[in-house]
Amino acid sequence: MKFFVKAKPNSKEAKIKKIGETSFEIQVKEPAQEGKANAAVIKALAEHLKIPKSRLEIVLGKNSKQKIIELN
Repeated sequence: MKFFVKAKPNSKEAKIKKIGETSFEIQVKEPAQEGKANAAVIKALAEHLKIPKSRLEIVLGKNSKQKIIELN
């Protein structure tokens, strides 16, 4: 299953907004440096879906705000 995510790093508060069945807007406090925001996005989505972080992988958009994250 693939999830389409719009990431917003450097936000004042961390939150998830569900846009569609598999689309999310995820705000994280971490900056977009050295993969910190990507790790925070994975963690937030895993907590929201109640699954381990290790089951999620960014397959497209590691250097972009638009990401495709796959559930393994």
